[in-house]
Amino acid sequence: MWRGLWTLVARAARGPRSPRSCARQGSGAPAPGSGATIFALSSGQGRCGIAVIRTSGPASGHALQSLTAPRDLPPARSACLRLLSHPRSGEPLDRALVLWFPGPQSFTGEDCAEFHVHGGPAVVSGVLQALGSVPGLRPAEAGEFTRRAFAHGKLSLTEVEGLADLIHAETEAQRRQALRQLDGELGHICHGWAKTLTKALAHVEAYIDFGEDDNLEEGVLEQADSQVRELELALSAHLRDARRGQRLRSGAHVVVAGPPNAGKSSLVNLLSRKPVSIVSPEPGTTRDVLEIPVDLAGFPALLSDTAGLREGVGPVEQEGVRRARERLEQADLILAVLDASDLASPSSCNFLDTVVAPAGAGSRSESSQRLLLVLNKSDLLPPGGPDPSPNLPPHLLLSCLTGHGLDDLLEALRKELAEVCGDPSTGPPLLTRARHQHHLQGCLDALGHYRQTKDLALAAEALRLARGHLGRITGGGSTEEILDIIFRDFCVGK
Repeated sequence: MWRGLWTLVARAARGPRSPRSCARQGSGAPAPGSGATIFALSSGQGRCGIAVIRTSGPASGHALQSLTAPRDLPPARSACLRLLSHPRSGEPLDRALVLWFPGPQSFTGEDCAEFHVHGGPAVVSGVLQALGSVPGLRPAEAGEFTRRAFAHGKLSLTEVEGLADLIHAETEAQRRQALRQLDGELGHICHGWAKTLTKALAHVEAYIDFGEDDNLEEGVLEQADSQVRELELALSAHLRDARRGQRLRSGAHVVVAGPPNAGKSSLVNLLSRKPVSIVSPEPGTTRDVLEIPVDLAGFPALLSDTAGLREGVGPVEQEGVRRARERLEQADLILAVLDASDLASPSSCNFLDTVVAPAGAGSRSESSQRLLLVLNKSDLLPPGGPDPSPNLPPHLLLSCLTGHGLDDLLEALRKELAEVCGDPSTGPPLLTRARHQHHLQGCLDALGHYRQTKDLALAAEALRLARGHLGRITGGGSTEEILDIIFRDFCVGK
């Protein structure tokens, strides 16, 4: 329905135009040659209590007056109750709150208007069609409001990406990281690095131009070299965190593995809070990899339920076991599940030797695979009895049947995923996009060329190249193709 409505609105917007004069206060139609004014539904589609429709461009004031005639424009940035009517037929459409944001003090930097109407489809349809009949207005494209904000210097490119991530955030960690980027933290760091490079470049070029001048301060090149070394260390530290930032944005890969009938599918259902996996007392029920995106302790994760690891099975289950082992190699975090009442079985012992022991023997570096050992079915153990597994690596007791031990598991998952994805509430902002990593690596490579070359002219060019990579992160020198890719992530109306 909404797609059809948008087609009708677009057709209405392509109707006859009648150019008129436009005063700066928005009291007339756009002047010939001025930019187009766009409009769109900015709130979510579907029935709702309140729907927000916004405009941006030189005809925003004219559009607001056309729908609220004969009333004047409301005071800037103040909500006023107005009767909305169709500008051609005069038919009442709704009684709504309207707001007027004269540029440049608006989200886009242009004249903007907002209509807070009742959220029924008929009301929204009527207001959108009415706006489409106003001369100089057309429906907005996806992300066009934010693109205009970027074009008018209201947002840097990293802030635009932060806004997109905030709109799509599904977990607490994603929201925190997106807000930090929207607040400009990554952009401020890049600007600081660019300032350091500019100073180093000035020193090198001063030596090229005035190297034989006695008035030139001593140690100019040494200062530039010192600044470059410090910047290389900072860039390297951020690049080491790049993989974690991308996991935070797209989700860490968490694989649930173990021998047959250990309760893997029950654990997946418990963590995902819905019955996504079939649970049966028959061993080998799961024969393929079942994946579901979940929110684990505030972090995004792709949770994989896998076939029980065992030998001597039929060809179908054997293929499931092969796929399970393949997923284990790709996992960021392994949830190793064993039956707490059956730890001495051959399948449990084999799993401990082939999966748990190798993961526990490795160093816990950022690049290494992490593992949590979970002993399920603790409800089958005698109450108040001794630890059934004193010789096992560190582990957690859990009962998927009663939920006992779930809080401890979620806390352990939070700590592990904070290491895997990075903690957005502490430390420097993370690099959440491959574009950031590419340009930081390009900057670091250019600084490497600076240190290796003996020719001062080539050294200065390397510093210029490095500074160019930093500028592209925040939007300086960005090509239209790159901008198209970034802004297409936005919905219409944003």
